[in-house]
Amino acid sequence: MNCKPYCHITTGFSGAGAFSDGKLSLSAEVGGMLPELIGFDHAQSMIDYTDKIYLEFGADSHVEGAEQTEEIKQIRLRAIQAGLKLVDCPIRHLGTEKAQALYGEIERWLIERGVDIRFGVSCSNLILDGDRCLGVTIEDAQGHSLGELRADCVVVATGRRGADWLEQLCEEHGIAHQPGTVDIGVRVEVRDEVMEVVNRALYESKLVGYPAPFRNKVRTFSQNPGGFVAQENYDNDLAVVNGHSYKELKSQNTNVAILCSHNFTEPFNQPIAYAQKVGELTNMLADGRILVQRFGDILAGKRTWQKELSRSNVRPTLPDAVAGDITAAMPYRAMINIIHFMQAVVQVVPGFAGDETLLYSPELKFYSNRVKMDRELTTNIHGLYCLGDSSGWTRGLMMASVMGVIMGQKLTETEVSA
Repeated sequence: MNCKPYCHITTGFSGAGAFSDGKLSLSAEVGGMLPELIGFDHAQSMIDYTDKIYLEFGADSHVEGAEQTEEIKQIRLRAIQAGLKLVDCPIRHLGTEKAQALYGEIERWLIERGVDIRFGVSCSNLILDGDRCLGVTIEDAQGHSLGELRADCVVVATGRRGADWLEQLCEEHGIAHQPGTVDIGVRVEVRDEVMEVVNRALYESKLVGYPAPFRNKVRTFSQNPGGFVAQENYDNDLAVVNGHSYKELKSQNTNVAILCSHNFTEPFNQPIAYAQKVGELTNMLADGRILVQRFGDILAGKRTWQKELSRSNVRPTLPDAVAGDITAAMPYRAMINIIHFMQAVVQVVPGFAGDETLLYSPELKFYSNRVKMDRELTTNIHGLYCLGDSSGWTRGLMMASVMGVIMGQKLTETEVSA
């Protein structure tokens, strides 16, 4: 928390991926809009190919939710009756503690083969000559210039933490882009007994709905059976909530994010700044920490008190979360979407929207304004490519990994032909 001058939680090799719960979504239906760019079939074939790389570096061979059991059919039926869609998505679960080791192996593999990885170095800007990218300028953690790096191909893959920085680069250098989506929501925590059926059948139940009255897209994300709720600190000490699920260490609770997608039109074009303001307001109410509130208290129009949490069936797995009122900071539209979506999920998972169900805030997913590219991942700037969540095209470990593999193949082919 508040790591200075370096942050090895959201930056460094593999970024926040090394400290996530390490779930690889094996379906092209999940993880971003990359299929719109390269085609659904190609995206799925690249997921299958990239998955084999993960297996080579030690990923668990077991896949969750791969079989269409009678239990899954019944879950889907209840989802349809509730006006929700259950997205089929097999999951390969690395586990929070296992993901770190796996990405460490990949890092060592690359270094042993001559890849120069420079830690503690930031890219401050691009070097452009007209519509061609010639390289980058770099600096150390204190902001002191370290000179330039010149290259025929420059690949920006900064992840979510670099979304704001990349947006500034796009404006400064005329990199073609369009306003992206930002997700604002909460992390929900219930007892494992409530989620037992979907945990056993699917491990992660990806539900999507468009609740009245706004009909915005609302979805579940990052479900963690036996998991733990965690706080992460981003730039400017913005505290956001996330969830983890270890392979060995287990709690008595399951947590899952509920996210509302926000798309803005003219004249507003700063979705990232909007989400940050929501987070800052929530942090202000919680004195820089995460707010937690019981669902029943939200419906009753009252704040939650710490003494009420201590006697509830659902004990928070984030012990220093501050009991309070998340509705004092959550935008009305997002809050109504969350309430109505949770009430629909009850038809799929009885007890999900119980009075003691915990909601943590803010859960924010920052995605860059989507960089305009073709199937070859080429931008309107010659020699400049953009990958992963920073590109606005992906939203998860597997799809971002796929973009990396595609780029690696492209660079290899260019080198061979040269």
